Amino acid sequence: MWQYVSGVISLGLIYVIATVGLAVFTGFTGLFSLGHAAFFAIGAYTAAILTYFYGFNFYVALALGGCAGGLVGFLIGYPTLKAKLRTDYFAIATLGFGEAIRVLLENLPITQGARGLPGIRGETNLPVLLVCTTLVIWMAWNLIHSRHGRACIAIREDFVAAEMMGVNIFIGRLRSLVFSAFCAGLAGGLFAHYFCFIQPSMFTSYMSTQMTAAVVAGGMGSISGPVIATLIFIGIPEALRVANIWRLVAYGLMLVLIMVFRPQGLMGYQELSLGLVKSWYRRLWKGGRA
Repeated sequence: MWQYVSGVISLGLIYVIATVGLAVFTGFTGLFSLGHAAFFAIGAYTAAILTYFYGFNFYVALALGGCAGGLVGFLIGYPTLKAKLRTDYFAIATLGFGEAIRVLLENLPITQGARGLPGIRGETNLPVLLVCTTLVIWMAWNLIHSRHGRACIAIREDFVAAEMMGVNIFIGRLRSLVFSAFCAGLAGGLFAHYFCFIQPSMFTSYMSTQMTAAVVAGGMGSISGPVIATLIFIGIPEALRVANIWRLVAYGLMLVLIMVFRPQGLMGYQELSLGLVKSWYRRLWKGGRA
């Protein structure tokens, strides 16, 4: 039983790492990305190839997988963000990029095409994931509460006013995208060494949509919100696996209910803290007494 529970927790933490990076980009700059599965795949294949074919140390391969995702994020972000693509056009561009990467992985000899890479070393475990998740959340928190983070929030709220105040919109969005792509690449490397097998069909647009949905449902101005939403979105379908296809209905219903009753997301623009929990408790206690 514990193995199953730890497996669900491990999968949830892998997605948390990628979603936190996306929350920094989408939640704090206002641009939507529908191709983050591509950065996830790049990190997964980079780390897996380095350990599978070249015998690299797992942690070195993991770092290089994250850097590969960040580098590709820079190469994609530079021309698209320089062209000042608006939200919908940028989302379409990233969607096309994600599909292009998947097709490319299916046709490269070193990735072994659609057959995938079996027999990858199973180096990812719960302690490693806890350390990586904590590190990524700490980095995201410090980034958001830095001067760069305040600039990103200004860009999200009103990019015209931010530009008039001297904020470099291009640099702000590009830095956020590179960090987001690095986190996705890191998560991909952990994913590959957890399942010990990867193939291009694992990294579809559904994965990107799942991460974006977690950011929106968790709260566009929060780090802890998307973390909570990701764990819910991973945990509930697994808990309802016995219900077969109905678990997908429950997943969709959960999204609809959040959007109807909490359009600002679970956390909105707040972060989970002891003070916030106490205020919730007082509110519930007064409501119960009333």
